[in-house]
Amino acid sequence: MGLDRIARAFAAARAGKRAALMPYYTLGYPDLATSERVIAAIAAAGADLIELGIPFSDPLADGPTIQRSTQVALAQGVTLRRCLELTARLRTSGVAQPLLLMGYINPILAYGVEQFIADAHAAGADGFIVPDLPPEEAANGCTPWGAADGACAGLHRRCRAADLALVHLLAPTSPAERLALVSAHTAGFLYLVSVTGVTGPREALSPDLAEFVGRVRRVVRTPVAVGFGISTPAQARAVGEIADGVIVGSALIQAAGAAADAPAAAAHFVWELRAALSPRR
Repeated sequence: MGLDRIARAFAAARAGKRAALMPYYTLGYPDLATSERVIAAIAAAGADLIELGIPFSDPLADGPTIQRSTQVALAQGVTLRRCLELTARLRTSGVAQPLLLMGYINPILAYGVEQFIADAHAAGADGFIVPDLPPEEAANGCTPWGAADGACAGLHRRCRAADLALVHLLAPTSPAERLALVSAHTAGFLYLVSVTGVTGPREALSPDLAEFVGRVRRVVRTPVAVGFGISTPAQARAVGEIADGVIVGSALIQAAGAAADAPAAAAHFVWELRAALSPRR
């Protein structure tokens, strides 16, 4: 499990001469039971890895669609503990893809770093994406990364000990020094933010995206996945031509939220994305 399962997912996609597809979905939207069925449906529809969104009251990296989905989930009492319980149910029901818990540092600190790592590992999670946890800064009460007694350092150290990924994000404005720092600390893959700003559909991809991905790929050895702003099969295909992974969240939540049958709508949307990631020539 963990890092090995993530590596195998990227390797399988690479063997198929395509990028890996990584949908994001907020746990608890529009309710816990429906979100559980949505995750199972998108797993069956062809997702290679899946981001499980943990609701938080101040999701600073997320745009209106994901913000609203987290607010709906929080209003129903969805907690980090309930998200871990849902993760465990997904595993016991047969979802085999790597599962990345995507959330913010405050709920993790409130839960307790050591207990969170242990419970996430037991639930079958393969790693974490924590947008407000940069490797070189103190954040939300954490001491600076690398401090032996700091909560953030504890999260990093315990992830490695448990063979779990701790994925970092890299913005297109990052200078070479930050690229080197972030790529040295990320585990599993490197999450490239396609545009400055928050998550959400965009009408067009950034014209500088190919240059950004190429610049990163010349430096890092881990797979690179691109997210933020990808909303159509055509955009997914374009990103899949230059990156190892394609991450789609807001557009998936919109598709599910607008449908009478959310799991079916989500599965159809993921199937379209996966079909667009045809083998590279």
